[in-house]
Amino acid sequence: MPEGSERMAGQSSGNQFEEICAEYISSTFNALGHLRPGKWTVSKGVGGGRMGIARFEQYSHLDALAELALKTPELAAALGSDYLIKPDVVVYREPEPDETFNDPRPIVSEKEARYTGLRAKNNSMPILHASISCKWTLRSDRAQNARSEGLNLVRNRKGRLPHITVITGEPTPSRISSIALGTGDIDHVYHFALHELLDTVRELGMSDAEDLLNTMIQGKRLRDISDLPLDLIV
Repeated sequence: MPEGSERMAGQSSGNQFEEICAEYISSTFNALGHLRPGKWTVSKGVGGGRMGIARFEQYSHLDALAELALKTPELAAALGSDYLIKPDVVVYREPEPDETFNDPRPIVSEKEARYTGLRAKNNSMPILHASISCKWTLRSDRAQNARSEGLNLVRNRKGRLPHITVITGEPTPSRISSIALGTGDIDHVYHFALHELLDTVRELGMSDAEDLLNTMIQGKRLRDISDLPLDLIV
C-alpha cells in the first residue's frame, strides 16, 4: 500500500459498493428496456426513514402498521422489527395509464381490471420489482441480515413478490455459501467477479474452494453479476 494511504473504512467501502451496484444495474437494466417496456427506476435505497418500503404498492400497509406500533408499546413489542425492511438498491415500476394499455387496440375499460395495481386508475404507488442487498464482504451477521430481510419481504407483502437478490464481493467461498446455500429466502447470490474468483482458486490449487463454488453454481444458488440484469427482466 502506498505511503500515506489508508485502507477504506468498512462502512465507506460498503456505501461505495452500493453506489457502483446501483449504477451498474441502472445502465444495464435500462439498456434491456425493449425486452420489458415500462416506466422503470433503479434507486439506491428507498428513503422515507424507517418505513421507506411502504412507498411501494405491495407494502403500503406497513406504514399504518408502523404508526400503530408507535402508539401502542404492546403491539411494538409483539411485532418486533420483522416489518422493517431497508433494501440497499431497489428496482420499481410506475403504474401505467389506460392509454398505454389501449394502444393499439382497446384492452381495459371501466368494467374490468378494476383492482390490478399496474393500472394507474386503480393505484398511484410504484410497484416494487426487485430488492437488492449489496454486501462488499460477508460476515455471518451480514449473511443473516440479508436472509432475514428476504424472508420479511416474503412474509409482509400483499400481492406480487419482488425479486430478492444479494450482490457481494466476498472472496471466500465458505462465506459466500453461508448465504447462497439453503432455502429460497433469496432468488440468487450474485458475485461481482465470479469468473475471476473461479480462475483464482483454480490457479492456486484450492480444490475444495473450487468444488464449493461449482456446487453453488450448479445448484442455481450463485451467479455472476453479469447475469443479474437479464434475470431481472424475467
